[in-house]
Amino acid sequence: MQRQTILAMVFLLFSGIAAAEERKFTINGNITDGATGEDLIGATVYVKELKTGTSTNVYGFYSITLPAGDYHLVYSYVGYTQREIPVKLEQNAKMDIALDEGSNELEEVLITAERRDANVSKAEMSVERLSAKTISRIPALMGEVDVIKAIQMLPGVQSTSEGSSGFSVRGGSQDQNLILLDEAAVYNASHLMGFFSVFNNDALSDVKLYKGDIPATFGGRLSSVLDIHSRNGNNQRLSATGGIGLISSRLMIEGPIADERLTFLVSGRRTYADLFLKLSNNEDLKKSQLYFYDMNAKLNYRINDNNRIFVAGYFGQDVMSAAQMMGMKFGNKTATVRWNHTFSPKLFSNFSLIGSFYNYRMETNISALIDEYWKTQLQDYGFKGDFSYQPNPYHHLKFGYHLTYHRFSLGEGGPNSNTSLIQFVPLPSQFAIEHALYLSNESAVGDHLTLKYGLRWGLFQNMSNGEEVKYLTDYQVTDVQQYKNNEIYYHRSHFEPRVGLLYRFNDLHSAKASYTRTAQYIQLASNSTAGSPLDVWFQTSPNIQPQLCDQFTVGYFRNFHNNEWEASAELYYKDLKNVIDFKDHADLMANADLEQEVRFGKGYAYGTEWMLRRNVGKLTGWVSYTWSRSQRKVDEINNGNWYRSPYDKPHSISIVANYELSRKWSLSANWVYATGAPVTLPTGRYMMENQYVPLYSGRNEYRNPDYHRLDVSATLQLSKHKRFNSELNFSVYNAYARKNPWTVYFEENKDAPGTMKAKMIYLFSVVPSITWNFTF
Repeated sequence: MQRQTILAMVFLLFSGIAAAEERKFTINGNITDGATGEDLIGATVYVKELKTGTSTNVYGFYSITLPAGDYHLVYSYVGYTQREIPVKLEQNAKMDIALDEGSNELEEVLITAERRDANVSKAEMSVERLSAKTISRIPALMGEVDVIKAIQMLPGVQSTSEGSSGFSVRGGSQDQNLILLDEAAVYNASHLMGFFSVFNNDALSDVKLYKGDIPATFGGRLSSVLDIHSRNGNNQRLSATGGIGLISSRLMIEGPIADERLTFLVSGRRTYADLFLKLSNNEDLKKSQLYFYDMNAKLNYRINDNNRIFVAGYFGQDVMSAAQMMGMKFGNKTATVRWNHTFSPKLFSNFSLIGSFYNYRMETNISALIDEYWKTQLQDYGFKGDFSYQPNPYHHLKFGYHLTYHRFSLGEGGPNSNTSLIQFVPLPSQFAIEHALYLSNESAVGDHLTLKYGLRWGLFQNMSNGEEVKYLTDYQVTDVQQYKNNEIYYHRSHFEPRVGLLYRFNDLHSAKASYTRTAQYIQLASNSTAGSPLDVWFQTSPNIQPQLCDQFTVGYFRNFHNNEWEASAELYYKDLKNVIDFKDHADLMANADLEQEVRFGKGYAYGTEWMLRRNVGKLTGWVSYTWSRSQRKVDEINNGNWYRSPYDKPHSISIVANYELSRKWSLSANWVYATGAPVTLPTGRYMMENQYVPLYSGRNEYRNPDYHRLDVSATLQLSKHKRFNSELNFSVYNAYARKNPWTVYFEENKDAPGTMKAKMIYLFSVVPSITWNFTF
């Protein structure tokens, strides 16, 4: 049956293309920013006579095939002055277009990176795109503009804990989000234990979040894809952007090298809280460290009209230590080499070599006898070949192959010196190869209906490193096998169909529906919903089955007042198989038998998301409301009964507002509310061997207090000239000093001996900050 379904989809794909094919000509090219040469992602090309069009891909490339004739092409991008160009189409043509930013009149402030009717007209749903400019307007903790904190205010997205860079999408766990920076996976997106993310907003050009309706191009995670692309670098002139704040400073330099064909970008950021520690009278504090730094770099070389090469890299590190007695370092590194090649006006390709690395190291130096370290690392090496083919205006095909080699180290510990009594403890490493093939098509059927359909096939192969492989039955070892080095000893594969539908009633409203199946072959071992740098990734194996998710979504989309206002309402349902959880009191760190701590079950999540957004005018922003539920059932947990997932927060509200008060002053505010997170609490205790032992409730039976917070900011434009701009940003995080719980614990009540009292730890009261931003 599955094979028949696949054959039917392939037949539908190619028969539709053949039926629509006739002799036509193709216009293709790139759309860029006229001032910087930066690619404009999602810029639109509209054919007035045919009322059809296309948009640029993530590399700024577009292609449209039309019958011979006379046309007027309208090139546009939100925030830029559109260009209308008459074309007499008698042969294939290449047209590179540069658009200039529009005049910044107060009544025409724009906050979206999409075309103004994209909410209604685009054949995608459950997708959010944010520009770097939009993100920069949102008040931030300590003035540090943060991509992750911005997406946490979108419908269906919630923070996993106070101040954390972890996020949950539609009831999924944080490891079910695929985070990509220039196509490289980022496995830990946090700095300073999650208070800041690893992404420097100055260096970014495009941020897109897929909560559902995930294209066949992406796979490997159940809940979402956060696809982030960095800037290519200004090809017109040397320029710099930066900022100095209370906790950190940043600087980005970009420009051409020799001529506009070769550009570079380098950005850096560092916090300096550790510098203030040295001013302390406490000698232990003077010797302590607490800071992070990161750097983005990129080269972009346009060889000719048909070939471009990009080289991009990221490096970041966190350093924490306490009086040289304990310390920890952790960080990410990514590297991407991409080659864009245009085979023909209709066929565009991208080939990528990708590396992604994450590691942490802890050290303890209490005495000469107790001097130890613990470290782990993760390495990915990958290749991607992606193709985009547009045979005519009614079909857009995408197909490709992805390969990733995984190497996960579960950990290694030992002595730091010859005098230490600590023993060397190595844990086994895991190796695997992950393959993916995909094919998809977006097809216009008449003037009102657009169909999307595609198929992704994933294959995950476990590779031996010469160590023993344990086989479990009922979570106990029943067999041990030895395999040769680099031998494939186990594999799993899954077909992942993707289907979408857009029905456009008219230019103002439409209905959409989608179905997405996703499979996940790697997951995170964590005892915390917020996550920590010490969490360990582990792979599908003979004992760990891939997690599967089938998501169904329907929605209604409506624009008002010449597309200035847009509204949407979506309903979704997610059916989860092979859901992974951990047994009560699981031991997850430095455990060679980690797979014995894992338990498997099923789950579901459903909800509705409502959003009203204003993109144009002096007052812009959005209001969103999400009602959702997320449940799990694992036979060995909670007596086999259904229980709330850690991310079950039924009510969530976000209000984000930006107001241009004058040409010098702008105001921003956001308010968030969420139902308290589920938690397992002690409900009693009993005496055993003269000690009290807590008796716990069912899994996630209780909730923390509800979460809510108001952030405000004001920005003063100090100077605005062609060569130099600067501004002061004043912000207040948690303006009314809400004490939101970070964790709840219990201690004996001194006023009533024999009873326990709940205590709450919170992280932030009111946090004011000031930042000076500049561009020249």
